[in-house]
Amino acid sequence: MTHINVLDPGASPLDYYGYELRRAREAAGLTQRQLGDIVNYTGSLIGQIETARKLPTPTFSERVDAALGTGGLLSRLTELVLRSQLPAWFQQVAELESRAIEICSYQDHMVLGLLQTKAYARAVLGVLDQTNLDDRTTVRLARQRIFEKKDPPVFWAVLGEAALYQAIGGPETMREQLAHLLSFENNPRINIQILPFSVGAHAGLTGSFDLYRFPSDPTIVYIEGYGSGHPTANPDTVKDCSLRYDHLQAAALSLRDSAELIRRVMEERYGEQRGSDGGPVA
Repeated sequence: MTHINVLDPGASPLDYYGYELRRAREAAGLTQRQLGDIVNYTGSLIGQIETARKLPTPTFSERVDAALGTGGLLSRLTELVLRSQLPAWFQQVAELESRAIEICSYQDHMVLGLLQTKAYARAVLGVLDQTNLDDRTTVRLARQRIFEKKDPPVFWAVLGEAALYQAIGGPETMREQLAHLLSFENNPRINIQILPFSVGAHAGLTGSFDLYRFPSDPTIVYIEGYGSGHPTANPDTVKDCSLRYDHLQAAALSLRDSAELIRRVMEERYGEQRGSDGGPVA
């Protein structure tokens, strides 16, 4: 007789998800393998998620909801599950991202998490730590679902030009990442400006930061350090960072010129190089 792990649904959001998945599957009279065949995943993966040993993805949850007729229950739980897997010090930031009506972000040397591709995120997260890399990447990318809401936030990003040249993950990853940035070129809610090297000294030299604005709550500033983050609603800090962000936007290239720079760097630095015979150069 196969041993069935007994989950405590109150132990964690992930345990609760696994409990509900198993309950719904058994109510439908399906084995793990049968459900896996329906939703195009392995029965083994179904079992790992049911026993809280593997994280569900949003796509997985959507397919299982449809297959089991759960009315979107698992999809609703997914956001809670993935947020619970973030480092404790970052969970509050994810909550701010989900509630904000406007987010203003400055990042001086790399593409920020809300705009990262899967390959780029894996490369960033995998530095010095390869453990649970698939799950950690899934958790990071799940934060981007704020842009899929009925009323998504207006997002402004000022990226230092260095972010275009820091070859994280290699040429193919960078080309895909820069192409991803260009995919927002005609989206009025996601706006990307590049702060060029030619600016010299600027208002962001003290480091990267984010501003979160809400319909009625005070604006919050978030400043990240090594393995920690510092959200604050201190009026003086908010006033100072808001002024800094205004100056950064004024010094940065326009949206159109920023897109042209991204496109040029993508083609000239990360485009496929060809030899004299017309074939690609390794």
